[in-house]
Amino acid sequence: MSRSAPKVTGWQKFLVLLREETSGIHPKLIALQMALNLLPKHQAQYTRAELFRLSGFSIGSGTRFASPPKINGQRQLFSNLVIGADCIIEADCVLDLEDRITIGDRVTLSPGVMILTSTHELDIREHRAGPVVLAPVTIGDGAWLGARCIILSGVTIGAGAIVDAGAVVNKDVPPQTRFGGVPAVQIEQLKTSDAAGGESADEKSSAQSRRK
Repeated sequence: MSRSAPKVTGWQKFLVLLREETSGIHPKLIALQMALNLLPKHQAQYTRAELFRLSGFSIGSGTRFASPPKINGQRQLFSNLVIGADCIIEADCVLDLEDRITIGDRVTLSPGVMILTSTHELDIREHRAGPVVLAPVTIGDGAWLGARCIILSGVTIGAGAIVDAGAVVNKDVPPQTRFGGVPAVQIEQLKTSDAAGGESADEKSSAQSRRK
């Protein structure tokens, strides 16, 4: 005797729809955003970081926010953002927390930076945006992301790298390099120095040898 599939009632369909429509609503995030919006833009930057910590995000000491970033994500949203120490998050940044975003120490996100962890598989011609695909993004220590650049899902930005303003990064950026363009390509290999305009460790060693 064959078994028929259980009948789905209108009430069950409503519950499924309600669950889907509310899965991205986080009361704690809404409360955080309301508190953050009370603070004037570019003021109370360390206070914003403290409010992020109190809400459950992992934010390192000395990090500051010029204004609240736009945040979205599902159930694991609060565990999907890790920001290190002494970072600067400028105004109007977008953080897609469908998967994890890990930001190292002393990283600068310029105004309007967008970091995405979700995309779609390529589907049939009648509906090209297929099932959602997630992949984490990692930003290495000391990196600088220029204004309104876009970091796509699955990308790793190496330590000390620079991404030019307006660039779209769809592949990994090696450490100590500068990338720019759409799609972003390597523009130059950056020198490693102790300070802006300073000499690298190799340059200092060579100069000391010449002076001896």
